[in-house]
Amino acid sequence: MSLEFIQSISQTLPYTTKEFPFNETTLVFKIGGKMFLLVDIEEPHRITLKSSPNEIIELIERHDWITPGFHMNKTHWITLDLSFPHASQSMVEKLIRSSYNLVYQGLTKKKKQELENR
Repeated sequence: MSLEFIQSISQTLPYTTKEFPFNETTLVFKIGGKMFLLVDIEEPHRITLKSSPNEIIELIERHDWITPGFHMNKTHWITLDLSFPHASQSMVEKLIRSSYNLVYQGLTKKKKQELENR
């Protein structure tokens, strides 16, 4: 899976923005100013996503290409190693959308209205 694949999914999600807040290689996708996906553009085979604490344990146990979030809170973030041959594109897309939805649902009502009224 490529950086283009990751970007194509992320950019189709409503109100998504992207920026480089940490350095010139870590691309961050946000909704309402909150991160939902991080990817190093020099090593795009690894992405970090927000996930439900209830799902994280199961995802890590069931998939060897999913680990606790690299340099992130391990309770809320996972890292996907897309270089594994059995890392499924459909699962990656599902997890990206899930991360986006989780962050969007956590936004305040006011922030959601601001996004929708843009």
